[in-house]
Amino acid sequence: MFYYRRKIILALLQKFDGELLSTPLQKYLFLVTRLQKDKAFDFIPYKYGCYSLQANHDLTVLEKMGYVTREQKKNAISWKLVSTDDFMGAIKKEDLSCLNNVHRTFSDYCTNDLIKHTYLNYPFWAINSTILNNILSEEERTKVLQQKKQSDENRLFTIGYEGVSLEMYINKLILNDIKVLCDVRKNSYSQKWGFSKATLQDACEKAGIKFIHIPQLGIESDERRELNVLSDYKRLFASYDATTLVENDKYLLELAGIVSTNHRVALTCFEKDVQMCHRGVVASKLMTLESLKSFTRKDL
Repeated sequence: MFYYRRKIILALLQKFDGELLSTPLQKYLFLVTRLQKDKAFDFIPYKYGCYSLQANHDLTVLEKMGYVTREQKKNAISWKLVSTDDFMGAIKKEDLSCLNNVHRTFSDYCTNDLIKHTYLNYPFWAINSTILNNILSEEERTKVLQQKKQSDENRLFTIGYEGVSLEMYINKLILNDIKVLCDVRKNSYSQKWGFSKATLQDACEKAGIKFIHIPQLGIESDERRELNVLSDYKRLFASYDATTLVENDKYLLELAGIVSTNHRVALTCFEKDVQMCHRGVVASKLMTLESLKSFTRKDL
């Protein structure tokens, strides 16, 4: 499917003479989105700063569709536009204005200067950079590292991914200093890009968060049919509490050990509203255990 956001990537490549290395491409795209009212992409803090997982995936799709090619150049990937279509003419005027603004302001920047600009002006997205020492002074690095959220509080979290991008989701975990994400879906698969097991695990690892899947604490999909009102969910979860959690108590205790050891763990599933999701039942059960009596709970 040719999503509009992919036209933004192609227009960006077209504006920059048809070819960009991966890191500058990500930085230019980030700067474009800072000017957009409705941002085409979200970003996480990664090893070279701001990074859009969705944009990288879209580039791979565009390569398969024959719009771009990738080439390994020493230690970097270069993306080259091969389509002759006019993508700058295919995007909205306001988005083209943002693109022109970024090109006019930053096209003469070398890669390190471009990186430094984003680090200094958007320090949160630099907190996981592996090249801070090469780019910033000690004083500048201190300002970046002050953006890192750290907490000694023992807390159990729950989080759903309904209605948010993968990057927004990962940033929620980072901002709450979550150490481990535990997927309690029966099947760790989603039709929404980014939230199937392999991709979600990779995104977590990029952010320095451990990913664990405990399918034994999930609910079979056929049991989730005919859920229309809150009372339907309550009946399902009462049955789940009395059967699945009892039959799989060793996995619940395994999860309790993970929470106790790592201090800041999030349980995840799809639903935005925790009342509509069995992760809330799991969290409530965990909070009754003696080993977790020092923990508080927060639903993100």
